[in-house]
Amino acid sequence: MQGNEAIAMGAIAAGCRFYAGYPITPSTEVAEVMSRELPKVGGKFIQMEDEIASMAAIIGGRVGGLKSMTATSGPGFSLMQENIGYAAMAEIPCVVVNVQRLGPSTGQPTAASQGDVMQARWGTHGDHQIIVLCPISVAQSFDLTVKAFNLSEKYRTPVILLTDEIIGHMREPIELPDFDTVEKFERIVTDTPDNYKAFRNDRGDVPALAGFGLGYRYHITGLFHDEVGFPTQRLDEIDPWLERVSRKIETADDILLYQTDYETGARTAILSYGASARTARHAMKQMRAKGEKVSLFTAQTLWPFPEKAVEELADSVDKIVVPEMNLGQLALEVERVAGRKKVTRVNRANGEMITPNMVLEAAEA
Repeated sequence: MQGNEAIAMGAIAAGCRFYAGYPITPSTEVAEVMSRELPKVGGKFIQMEDEIASMAAIIGGRVGGLKSMTATSGPGFSLMQENIGYAAMAEIPCVVVNVQRLGPSTGQPTAASQGDVMQARWGTHGDHQIIVLCPISVAQSFDLTVKAFNLSEKYRTPVILLTDEIIGHMREPIELPDFDTVEKFERIVTDTPDNYKAFRNDRGDVPALAGFGLGYRYHITGLFHDEVGFPTQRLDEIDPWLERVSRKIETADDILLYQTDYETGARTAILSYGASARTARHAMKQMRAKGEKVSLFTAQTLWPFPEKAVEELADSVDKIVVPEMNLGQLALEVERVAGRKKVTRVNRANGEMITPNMVLEAAEA
């Protein structure tokens, strides 16, 4: 199965029943599979006129009660940013897939890139947290899509699945589970309609989202709002919202996903993600075959950044090599945590994969 196909099947397994999108290379296969498979499970597929409308449609779909997703690539992802911010402000769960390609602008549609790492975190305006997951294989494309839906529903926030052309178009063996056995997070509204507050600011709480048409009355706006959703300029209503929406993601213990392959005594570590992580693993194996000690850290959650884990890694080694297919985006975060002197960047931003030799040279320098 192809990575993009696995994303579509993961979405259906997670309970997605509404997809709106505009075709764009290299993400188009996600839409193709969704258009074919969603109707079989009672879902709805619609091709929108552009990416702005696609993002707006999935927000509307989820407000209407259906788990919703769209998929795009670089230029389309840029167009979606305003409505991603709207979903964050209105706390509408939804999943946005970005199969990265070489940019900026139209760039090269069929070439791979990891150039949207910072756009995924800071693409929209204002201060808000975001969750970004990044698969390194076809199997993980399925698993992390399911995870993206569950995190989105649990924390009532948009979640970005940030993959790339290589993972999206790669074909690997995968055994799909029985979809009935796949874990699905459903937040149930327990308040009566008269007591329901869609944006209740109780400490540590994430209010359940009531679907429109079920008797619950609340207002949705991109403005700062009170607990029932009406616009406000009162600081005693704005500040609690800001604190809650940030806290619900910052303090969560099930968002940070990463894999480690540490070697006792290693003074060098390689930290990577997405397609570059596959190169990193190959380089690690070559180094160990030569008797060199090296550790490997593979991030599946890019945002929030797994700061504590990287901090502990930095304390145990002299050097962290960070290969990525851009001019050094996630390396900025690694440098912030580990210090610039400990980080060696390996960058390639011309659409070609980083080679194991590039990583080896940096690790052994």
